Amino acid sequence: MLSVITHTPEETEAFAAQAAKQLSPGDLIACRGGMGAGKTAFARGLAKGLGLKDRVSSPTFSLVHEYTQGPLPLYHFDMYRIDGFEELYSTGFFDYLEQDGVLLVEWSENIADALPENAIILEILSIDETTREIHLEGGPF
Repeated sequence: MLSVITHTPEETEAFAAQAAKQLSPGDLIACRGGMGAGKTAFARGLAKGLGLKDRVSSPTFSLVHEYTQGPLPLYHFDMYRIDGFEELYSTGFFDYLEQDGVLLVEWSENIADALPENAIILEILSIDETTREIHLEGGPF
């Protein structure tokens, strides 16, 4: 397990960028963390570490954002509003599991039964307004 405490969104991004260097095509990161925990900051850092040039934002209203302007694509899902297998299937999620990119799945607890056994678990805990405790477990961590 890899753990860190960050004190700013920029530190969260830097940690994610370093972690991204250990990822491989097909890796799935199952993200857990409340509203405002820093999941999008982590995603921005992950994209930067993967060498992507895309502008990263929260996929809240579109369910998935594809970041492909670089050597290893990032598929960033938000499963907050997904309720049940039928809704999950309609997102195209299972098709993305077949792609040669990295998947970052926010609110992964909503689709826990559909996650692959080898999913990397990311937990982001809010300590105060800007301080975060971040844990990565599984895969190369």
